[in-house]
Amino acid sequence: MASASYHISNLLEKMTSSDKDFRFMATNDLMTELQKDSIKLDDDSERKVVRMILKLLEDKNGEVQNLAVKCLGPLVSKVKEYQVETIVDTLCTNMLSDKEQLRDISSIGLKTVIGELPPASSGSALAASVCKKITGRLTSAIAKQEDVSVQLEALDIMADMLCRQGGLLVNFHPSILSCLLPQLTSPRLAVRKRTIMALGHLVMSCGNLVFIDLIEHLLTELGRNDNMSTTRTYIQCTAAISRQAGHRIGEYLEKIIPLVVKFCNVDDDELREYCIQAFESFVRRCPKEVYPHVPTVISICLRYLTYDPNYNFDDEDEDDNAMDAEQNDEDYQGSDDEYSDDDDMSWKVRRAAAKCLDAVVSTRHEMLPEFYRSVSPALVCRFKEREENVKADVFHAYLSLLKQTRPAQSWLADPDAMEQGDTPLTMLQSQVPMIVKALHKQLKEKSVKTRQCCFNMLTELVNVLPGALTQHIPVLIPGIIFSLNDKSSSSNLKIDALACLHVIMVTHPAHAFHAHVPALVPPVVACVGDPFYKITSEALLVTQQLVKVIRPLDSQSEGSDSFDPSPYINDLFTCTIKRLKAADIDQEVKERAISCMGQIICNLGDRLPAELPGTLLIFLERLKNEITRLTTVKALTLIAGSPLKIDLRPVLPDAVPILASFLRKNQRALKLCTLAALDILLRNYSSAVTPVMVDAVLAELPPLISESDMHVSQMALSFLSTLAVTHPSSLGQLSGGNILQQLIALVRSPLLQGGALAAMLDFYQALVSTDTPGLGYMDLLRMLTGPVYSQSAALPHKQAYCSIAKCVAALTRACPTEGPAVVGQFIQDVKNSRSTDSIRLLALLSLGEVGHHVDLSSQPELKTVILDAFSSSSEEVKSAASYALGSIAVGNLPEYLPFALQEISSSKRQYLLLHSLKEIITVRGRFGLSVLKHCGVRRKEPRSVVAGVWANWQLIVETLLPALKDTCSQVPSCARSSVVAVKFRDLTNHSPSTRCEELHSGDGSFKHTVERWVGPEEGCVRYMYTLLDSCLDKLFVLRLNHVGRVSRTTMTSVFLLTQFSTVSEVVVVFSNAGVLILARLWSHNNPSAVLQRLLVGTRSHLHRKALVSKIPCNIPAEDADQSQLTPRVPPLPWQTGLYCSI
Repeated sequence: MASASYHISNLLEKMTSSDKDFRFMATNDLMTELQKDSIKLDDDSERKVVRMILKLLEDKNGEVQNLAVKCLGPLVSKVKEYQVETIVDTLCTNMLSDKEQLRDISSIGLKTVIGELPPASSGSALAASVCKKITGRLTSAIAKQEDVSVQLEALDIMADMLCRQGGLLVNFHPSILSCLLPQLTSPRLAVRKRTIMALGHLVMSCGNLVFIDLIEHLLTELGRNDNMSTTRTYIQCTAAISRQAGHRIGEYLEKIIPLVVKFCNVDDDELREYCIQAFESFVRRCPKEVYPHVPTVISICLRYLTYDPNYNFDDEDEDDNAMDAEQNDEDYQGSDDEYSDDDDMSWKVRRAAAKCLDAVVSTRHEMLPEFYRSVSPALVCRFKEREENVKADVFHAYLSLLKQTRPAQSWLADPDAMEQGDTPLTMLQSQVPMIVKALHKQLKEKSVKTRQCCFNMLTELVNVLPGALTQHIPVLIPGIIFSLNDKSSSSNLKIDALACLHVIMVTHPAHAFHAHVPALVPPVVACVGDPFYKITSEALLVTQQLVKVIRPLDSQSEGSDSFDPSPYINDLFTCTIKRLKAADIDQEVKERAISCMGQIICNLGDRLPAELPGTLLIFLERLKNEITRLTTVKALTLIAGSPLKIDLRPVLPDAVPILASFLRKNQRALKLCTLAALDILLRNYSSAVTPVMVDAVLAELPPLISESDMHVSQMALSFLSTLAVTHPSSLGQLSGGNILQQLIALVRSPLLQGGALAAMLDFYQALVSTDTPGLGYMDLLRMLTGPVYSQSAALPHKQAYCSIAKCVAALTRACPTEGPAVVGQFIQDVKNSRSTDSIRLLALLSLGEVGHHVDLSSQPELKTVILDAFSSSSEEVKSAASYALGSIAVGNLPEYLPFALQEISSSKRQYLLLHSLKEIITVRGRFGLSVLKHCGVRRKEPRSVVAGVWANWQLIVETLLPALKDTCSQVPSCARSSVVAVKFRDLTNHSPSTRCEELHSGDGSFKHTVERWVGPEEGCVRYMYTLLDSCLDKLFVLRLNHVGRVSRTTMTSVFLLTQFSTVSEVVVVFSNAGVLILARLWSHNNPSAVLQRLLVGTRSHLHRKALVSKIPCNIPAEDADQSQLTPRVPPLPWQTGLYCSI
């Protein structure tokens, strides 16, 4: 500490030097010392340092002053509180100085000190003391009308302090408000703007009384409307308050909006601009309260979107005027000289209207049909806007409309969607010609910004409606080529044009471009040779797609035979090979060049006999490079899969060992791509793949067949299946080898399912068909079932028994002659009283899997054996018997289905038999109505199975929903619970719109009494999440009100107040499920709307409990009402349990 004090003393001495360089270096060294965490200052050193820094603020040299200000930041955290107060007092005094330079540097110093204070939430006494001391000086400085520059600096500091430390100044808020309000009428516009900024930060933390006083003052002044200039200021202030505290101003919108609408009709462009900006703020920050006024806002915005009094020509003469403008450019420029646009403010009004429409479109997803009827045509007509900035905002608004349409992709998956009248997609489809016509005129504009907007529009349009531009390609291609050839085009414009061309080519049929290939190839080839790597990369991507266009390999492609690609092959190959050979280019260009050349060889390799060998050698070199090997593997996979049968034999001896070595690399993507490449090489080039090559690959496979990565295991199994077909002699080494051991271990894994399980079954069928010694049917059967029959240890998981049973069934299907004997043995195992539960379980599952594909009606004992197994003491054996009966019935419905239905009617084992019927319906999709009569039994379990049967019935659309509705009204409450329990996910996956319209009553609600044991909280959350997942766009149209049931005794419930676009009800969700629902709403709906409902009515709850930690909350504890400690939840039907209103 002594050495530090001595060093600082030396620095302080140098700061008094007459040489400015000495002072500068000493100040810089002091700042370095103060930034060290280990620095400790005694009282005397603190006093000296503070005094010197404050003195240097008045230094004649500006650089020294700047360094001294920077020292204040670390100094505040190193000195005691009274020294900080000294600094603040001095800075406040200097801020009132007559010297402008000292005043400016002191203002910066105050902002630096405020920025270094601990946040208000930390409860720091230092921050509170300093802020209170500064506030008094600032309010007095603001109140002085003599010096405007002092006012501006004081207002700037006040706004900064309110933003950072507003919660600590609760007692000063009334005085701050009374100080700021008079400044709204200041003759200086700069003072008014900074006052508005300060008031915006004030409302974030002030109490209700202060907020009410502010709003009442604004309403009074707006109603009085004494002066147009001050009226503009009050409108701006209202908009600023809305942006900062929309959840608080919402309740006053009924008074504010009529005033704003009235001022929109005043002949004052600046006032109109501010009014429309206020509307935009209301729409974004007060989505619930502004909803009744949205039509009015849209009407005003549409009116002023076309507000251009200086260029008000008729629509009929538009084309003629535009043509005259092009042909008589000099005369047109002469007319501009006669009139100047410097005084024209109408463009600001139009820009504000476009931005407000953007806000409405972005936040009102449920109004999409209305937008396409009214807003879309108006925006398209304004693509002709003469002011570039306004035109960009018009394009952005339409982009928002297209992006809002994208979440409605469930209409594309619904085959009945286009038959349901005007949907957003169908309406957009009908407007495509109008959009293309408007964009066609803009694509050849001189403005780079305008053309970029056009390309962004086209890209988004084809993403929403793939193939929509097929009929308009001839109109659009010239505009794209113009931007690619134009020497004045910027790099970003060329990149956007190429990206747009690529997306259009991907989403449209190849024949639509055949007529334009001669015009497209030269500019694209030129872009491939561009020196800027980003243009080259994008051009290579377009070239790759262009190759698919000029010669599509799909035999069904229209016009593919009539188009001759020969004239363009050389140009495309030459430009790509040049980039492929270059070693000193960007990594992205290298990868794109490899991919592009792979596509050229895949589609055009038979037209390049002389160039092919050299190109393949380049691929071999890139395969050895660690940076490019992954992309090269993908390219080789593409070439090997080409229907042209490209000759790869020259490189296979070198390539296959390299590929085999990749299987041991610690790069998952490389392993997967390598396995895919090896599989396709083995399929298409089996004659060229030698046993030595195969052995090299087999040596690397055992570590890949593991439950740690099922996808890699699946690819390895697919390779082995292909190997069994193409090189069966190579499988001899599997017997007793590591690969077979890994396979058996994987079969017993509880994780084996899906694609990996299917690949395993295919492999066993291929393997047993090879008749390899030691790998015959009985050999493999013993390997699979041996551990169960040896009774050495039970398998750890039931899934292992299921997997083994499926493998046994796969082997039996491949060797049907072995089937009867094995089935008979399994029947005896089930009958044998000495068989363990594990053996019975495996035998029953195997019988079910075999019977699923093979008719077992020739086994007379089978029905009796399965029914006897229903009486087993083991629940797993009974479940396996139920599954076996259902699967066997699938193999012979006429024999076993009547038997199952008869047993359901006469037996007491309805639960197990209904499970069997559920299995039949899952596969066959029939006979669901036959179980309706079983939904009224008293026991809960059979009713649950009935619900599962309905949910798995694939013909549910045509016949089941009316039956469900009839059942709801005719059966007792216990049966009604089964109807409610039908899984929404299975209902909505087929036709979301149909489900949402069917599953609600006449008054828009879905209400059924559910007993208290049903668990309505969990069901409600599941239904809600499934609806959001399947038909979010339809739910908003139907005005989803609320879902929930509040448990009075559940203290862990999380109350999330959310806004569902058009309504303001409450969603009560529980634990983690609530977070999932909120996240889905946040991503698909208006985030500010969700945030608003999180804030309304829960201010003190958020303040004290930190319900949402990332939401800034400057609510003072003094203003908190104890009645607000619990969120306001509207009354819900406690007695009826579940309530789901749709």
